[in-house]
Amino acid sequence: MSIDLSQFIPSFLEESFEGLELMESSLLTLEPGDNETIHSIFRAAHSIKGGAGTFGFNKVTEFTHLVETLLDEMRDGRREITQTDIEILLDSVDCMRLLIETSRDGEDCHDEKIPQTSASLAKTLANETSVATTDIDNNEVKSNDYDNDSTNKIDAPHQWHISFLPEHQLVQTGNDPLLLFKALTEFGTLAVQANTDQLPPLTEMNAEELFISWQLTLNSECSKDDIVEIFEWVEDECELIVTETEQEIKENTAEQIKPNLLASNKDDSFITDNTDVPDVNLDAQNNANIANNSIQTLKDEDIADTATKVPTKKTDVGSIRVGVDKVDSLINLVGELVITQSMLSELGNDFNESKVERLTLGLEQLLQNTKELQESVMRIRMLPISFAFNRFPRLIHDLSKKTGKSIELIIKGEQTELDKTVMEQIGDPLVHLVRNAVDHGIEPTEVRLANGKPEQGTITLDAYHLGGNIVIEINDDGGGINRQAVLHKAIEKGIVEPNATLTDNQVFDLLFEPGFSTAKEVSDISGRGVGMDVVKRNIQSLGGRIQVESEQGIGSTFKVNLPLTLAILDGQLVRVGSQVYIIPLIAIVESLQVQRESINRVSGDMNLYRLRDENVPILSIYQLFNIEAINTDLSNALLVVVEADGQKVGLMVDDLLAQQQVVIKSLKDNYQQVDGISGATILGDGSVSMILDVPGLINIALNKAQKNQQLLEQELV
Repeated sequence: MSIDLSQFIPSFLEESFEGLELMESSLLTLEPGDNETIHSIFRAAHSIKGGAGTFGFNKVTEFTHLVETLLDEMRDGRREITQTDIEILLDSVDCMRLLIETSRDGEDCHDEKIPQTSASLAKTLANETSVATTDIDNNEVKSNDYDNDSTNKIDAPHQWHISFLPEHQLVQTGNDPLLLFKALTEFGTLAVQANTDQLPPLTEMNAEELFISWQLTLNSECSKDDIVEIFEWVEDECELIVTETEQEIKENTAEQIKPNLLASNKDDSFITDNTDVPDVNLDAQNNANIANNSIQTLKDEDIADTATKVPTKKTDVGSIRVGVDKVDSLINLVGELVITQSMLSELGNDFNESKVERLTLGLEQLLQNTKELQESVMRIRMLPISFAFNRFPRLIHDLSKKTGKSIELIIKGEQTELDKTVMEQIGDPLVHLVRNAVDHGIEPTEVRLANGKPEQGTITLDAYHLGGNIVIEINDDGGGINRQAVLHKAIEKGIVEPNATLTDNQVFDLLFEPGFSTAKEVSDISGRGVGMDVVKRNIQSLGGRIQVESEQGIGSTFKVNLPLTLAILDGQLVRVGSQVYIIPLIAIVESLQVQRESINRVSGDMNLYRLRDENVPILSIYQLFNIEAINTDLSNALLVVVEADGQKVGLMVDDLLAQQQVVIKSLKDNYQQVDGISGATILGDGSVSMILDVPGLINIALNKAQKNQQLLEQELV
């Protein structure tokens, strides 16, 4: 029976990406003498290397070995921690991420950064300026290169006795003792003796369980901690005892250790007895070949094949780590539902009028349980927004170095929770906004000092809940937005008329016009005239909106308002004829009864409603979707005023119904895209109701007004 190790790859990938995030964030705060941080970085790299070796991601293993060697020299004090080395390690984290992603997808990585960073690591390791040398027997002993790494040097080789007693299920988690022994041979010479006393009879043996333990003898200059770290990957699945013997093995001793297990046998047997075998010296030059030969002696060759099998590319469905408290809450609610269902089932037997009150109470209880269950399920998808914010310390670090600006990043509200799907899709827009804050917002150091500002600029990321939504703010204390420059550029591009009178919000909204940019020079950070329109479009696709606030000389703030989830919507139900539509509550400004004297009729069939100081276009839902309405008289209608992108429109409806949460179903996936409709839902009575796309409706109204204006101009001509 073969063991399919591929089932453990998703867990390895998830833990590896978390380890890379830990390495990156720790490197950004690493200071000389911070031993605890350098140890945590080393452990993360060591775990990634071990897991990659288990699953046959050889390129990941080889590259990470270089990283691990450099980190090992730092944690042992053999190399000083310098900013140059930190930059190389940050680049190495990027390379490890690329290699893991391509290994996951079964592809080759051709990124030029990989060999460049490998060369930088090798060059750094070759410069042993901080490595102490020791004179033994008039021979100068130097540290080995990264292919023959000896860690934690001590005065002379010592003999270590290792008792390794694995649990029966060790191999079921994808761990191979041979790989652990192979790693030990990098420290020195190794003798391995297998204990087969617990092997059951062949007829009772389970091929997926391990019944062997090992006694190992290692002659090496390494420390006990080095040995224990080799077994970190299986520390919860074994009993490990490491002791140092009194005997020292001299360098030129005639007696060699006899590695019973790692020697190749012609009979291909996996377990060898304690008879003598040819002497083998397991030095760093040949240990890989010996270990590979030993793997080939396995009776079940499928196990070895699985370990080196590269998975084929497939769709990443993703995963979520859920706290035990959330799972417990779900279990309790399901239990309550079962109790309520049992009660209602009992009432259904021989039902009569005397049981109506109990039935009503049972239905109310069912409603309450269902609502709580829905909220609990939604909380499972909610993750702290720190998952999206974690990338920005590295981004600010790199951009600061590239621009020569000194920038401090302040993160607030990182525990604010957001739906996983929304968080994944908002990542790129936030990156673009932060890059613009660095390039356009924060002034060069000499300009800040001349204006009496601190040399170091500040960018603040903040997230907080507002009603049923989440607000993400990107604030900088830079020079702010030059209102006149933006307006002049818009006039120059023909976006607005020269004599147009615009509010600050309308001027700042011009920044999101396609191809709009006030940058005097094009850089690889921003200023190419593309991007901000895409940012706005992506935010709108999530049902959100973006606002800009700025004061020249003080700074700017970009506010992104998003729904907490894309699966459920707070909506206002409205009736138009026999149809019920849903308007997202986030888009509604107000609802009102139309006053005849406030209606202004313009050319064509476009009507405007005077709402305080502005004229709001009126859009008749029944005309738009070609349905029969109860009321077609505008002067006796209800108007729902909605807003998106700073534009307002009044939707004419017959009646306002209830407000409720609805589950969104994609219209595009189940039917086809319809202008003015963003999705659909199923109401309590089983009927299907359309969810109105407010930005789409506003575009329809504006296009209609533009066509009417063109017709009017043609009539005048």
